[in-house]
Amino acid sequence: MNYQSSPGAPVRSGIPEHGRVPKYYAVKAKIALMVDELGEGGLLPTERDLAVRYEVSRETVRQALRELLLEGRLRRQGRGTVVAGPKLEQPLSLASYTEGVRRQGRRPGRSLISLDRFPCPEALAPEVGAERGEPVWHMERVLLADDERVGLESTYVSEARAPRLDTEFDPDSSFYAYLHDRLGISFGDADERIETVLATPREALLIGTPPALPMLLIHRVSRDTAGQPLERVRTLYRGDRFSFTTHLGRQG
Repeated sequence: MNYQSSPGAPVRSGIPEHGRVPKYYAVKAKIALMVDELGEGGLLPTERDLAVRYEVSRETVRQALRELLLEGRLRRQGRGTVVAGPKLEQPLSLASYTEGVRRQGRRPGRSLISLDRFPCPEALAPEVGAERGEPVWHMERVLLADDERVGLESTYVSEARAPRLDTEFDPDSSFYAYLHDRLGISFGDADERIETVLATPREALLIGTPPALPMLLIHRVSRDTAGQPLERVRTLYRGDRFSFTTHLGRQG
């Protein structure tokens, strides 16, 4: 079998050095070639048909499909499985989610889950530039790309910074654009931390994914151009639909 791989793929397509290829992986490699031939939206044969074609058990086929689903190469559609489109590339920059999605020709959107105001706890106070007990907004929104649910975003900002957030702001629009265009606040810099997690049952329900699907979690603390704390954001991105890019330059 030919295990030619594309640039950036695992060395020798992930084949162990002893050369014994797990049966499910051999099937996965064959299905991956089929995926390339079918193209986006192409319908895969049923598990039963694939098991007969490759002379393996349905459980072996199921394991191969499971990995391709987690990698974002396939997606469920009704009772079938189809070839997924390319992952969304989100830049690690101060650009908003809206800008990143539009750059790839997709239509960004957000669906508001909740907008609440509560007394600022001590741990959050320095990150949003508020005193303990002062009112802070918490806005939770599902992220959309062409109406597909791809993430979940929680934003914390002090009421002093955005006093009329509940009446002036369109929750389907960019929060960054609102701060800049309506309130005259510009972002200066931010600290980000990225980790992989599993969504909670509630988060998985809101995003519309299985709880076992890996998520990319980004914590961001932003400051304005004067260096003053501005917002804290916690964003979950579907691991099967997103990748992140950045540009690295030489320092000094």
